[in-house]
Amino acid sequence: MAAVLLALASATFLGAGVVITQFGLKTIHPLSGAAISIPAFTLCFVLLSPILLHDDTIEWRAVPIFAAVGLVFPSVLTLLTFAANRALGPVVTGALGNLSPLFAVALAILVLHEPMRLFQFVGLFVSVTGALILSTTRTPHMRDWRTWALLLPLCAAFLRGVIPPVLKIGLAIWPNPIGAGLFAYIVSSLTVLCVERIRTGHFIVQGPLEGRLWFALTGVINGVGTLLLYAAVGAGPITVVAPVNATYPLVTMGLSALVLSNVRLTPRLLLGVGLAVAGVVLILVG
Repeated sequence: MAAVLLALASATFLGAGVVITQFGLKTIHPLSGAAISIPAFTLCFVLLSPILLHDDTIEWRAVPIFAAVGLVFPSVLTLLTFAANRALGPVVTGALGNLSPLFAVALAILVLHEPMRLFQFVGLFVSVTGALILSTTRTPHMRDWRTWALLLPLCAAFLRGVIPPVLKIGLAIWPNPIGAGLFAYIVSSLTVLCVERIRTGHFIVQGPLEGRLWFALTGVINGVGTLLLYAAVGAGPITVVAPVNATYPLVTMGLSALVLSNVRLTPRLLLGVGLAVAGVVLILVG
């Protein structure tokens, strides 16, 4: 029961993070937003690390692996998600960005030649159907986006699917996901800050205070959601936690309708999101 509650809490925070991003994007560029949100949570992470890691010894052999992961995750993932949010809106971004199990299963079948189970086949079909519906859906809040913009959340989903196997290599040496996240976030912070320096000439993001505060809040919300997910995995089996956490696009959809005046939930959009989420749950259960 604790694992389910933690997974639900994680889904709530992650879903809310996608929506809150919209407020920051009104005045801050997505690349600059990443240079605020990731360092903001990294600072909180570092301050909490003496408590989170107080009874563990760092295995320094694993640190280079976690640092290598941090070059792309969560830095590149965050950049893709923010850019997708700006182009497509939070609902489509949340739904398509949640398709990482689809890529993980596809890679396992194509590369590792693992057999496809019935639920996985049905889940893949349902997810792809939902994605196709979303790709042909246009609502007023989506602006005049082009089809190629769909690649942004799909690339983010791909990263979510392929990064965990790399993390497992480091976790086999030091089985501490909190430590892995800490070092990955530190390197990701340095990465996005360097990108901001090259792009604008400043390490510190220049922009309206309100926009910077929204992105700082987004970073903390996403980070708390990630830590809750780690806690859920530690409290129960992944077969229970993952399907529950995969429902976070539903949170995004509900909050978008409540707090974003420019979001209109059409029946077609609701159907696409529902199928995408249901397909992911079937893949994970299968």
